[in-house]
Amino acid sequence: MFTDLIPDSAPPEPPAAKADAKDRFLRLLETALANGTFAKLLLSKYVGDEAQLDRLMLREVQLRGERQLSFLWRYQTRDITKNYAIPEALLRLADLLGAQFHSAHLQTQSEEVQLVFSRKGRPSLRLGKAPAATMPLAAEAGHDKEKLRYLELSRPFWLDLGVTHLVRGEAALVPAMSRKWKQINKFIEIFSAALKSSGLNDSPDVHVADFGSGKGYLTFAMHDWLRAQGKAACVTGVELRDDMVKLCGAAAAKHGMAGLRFDQGDVRSYTPLRLDVMIALHACDIATDYAIHFGLRAGAKVIMCSPCCHKQVRPQMQTPTLLRPLLQHGIHLGQEAEMVTDGLRALLLEAEGYDTQVFEFVALEHTSKNKMILAVKRAQALSAARRAELQAQIAEIKRFYGIREQELQCLLAA
Repeated sequence: MFTDLIPDSAPPEPPAAKADAKDRFLRLLETALANGTFAKLLLSKYVGDEAQLDRLMLREVQLRGERQLSFLWRYQTRDITKNYAIPEALLRLADLLGAQFHSAHLQTQSEEVQLVFSRKGRPSLRLGKAPAATMPLAAEAGHDKEKLRYLELSRPFWLDLGVTHLVRGEAALVPAMSRKWKQINKFIEIFSAALKSSGLNDSPDVHVADFGSGKGYLTFAMHDWLRAQGKAACVTGVELRDDMVKLCGAAAAKHGMAGLRFDQGDVRSYTPLRLDVMIALHACDIATDYAIHFGLRAGAKVIMCSPCCHKQVRPQMQTPTLLRPLLQHGIHLGQEAEMVTDGLRALLLEAEGYDTQVFEFVALEHTSKNKMILAVKRAQALSAARRAELQAQIAEIKRFYGIREQELQCLLAA
């Protein structure tokens, strides 16, 4: 909800008063750039002479160590980008506002600011809180500047894990690990939001089990981030491969990381004393179902899975007559089987009292295994009517596709 600071219907003002809204808008923009909260700026309602020009979009970039604003001029048939140092960019904006563009929408990490000019050139300024769904966690800086990261590359264990190497005595990201580093930080972003939703943010300690921890990138990252939040974190990586367990365990011991351990084991047999968060990324086929079931049995408040290799459901699927022309292609049938499998898992989790989301974890360009199932335990129990409704939906989907069994449902029934 915007709050009008200078109503458009106000009585005529002297020229100096008319400029106040525009000047304040520019001051708010300059402040957001100075304190690092700037997200983006959009100029629209173009009234200049270029017939095909639609709008102007601005974002912050860093070129050769200098902060600049990138102007993206969006035409109907092409885009033109020009970069300016911030002082020059602000001067150019001052000339454009009101003269060529009659609307400007500034978004920061906490606010939305809108400057609008009437047909007579009278400005009005409105302030509002940025919507939670669109509020950026960090302003994009593009080019050679990364987004704000949740983790510090200078932490010495990244060197042991091969994420960083020493360049002139300082830790630097190994170029081949750049995508992995983005994935790790994206995971921590999701992880932190899930903890907040679950109420675990208020807990002085958090117990996490990471099944199929592999080389321990996420396991170390979670432990380091939780400790940075002042929590007595107890994070355990569970991995079948003994060499990975020894490698990660040695790194944790070397750096004295209390509360971080690595065990050799399997999700089907491992039993921790306490579990708040269950993680299982890239668990193959029904291993994802076992992991989810383990989290449910242990009463985990947060369950995070990134499934792959959806083999169980596909051979059972009987293509409905209406869909046969679409699913005659193998790739489409595989995608349909994946959607049905993970859709059923999400419904089963919801029926067990969890708020569940299925979404793209990271961009497809970084990894093809980019789907995540995130489930957060509700504070209030699910009503019997809603549970019955979900169970009916699951049964109808299985009937529609001719699916005889789905592993998670079988485990829950047993």
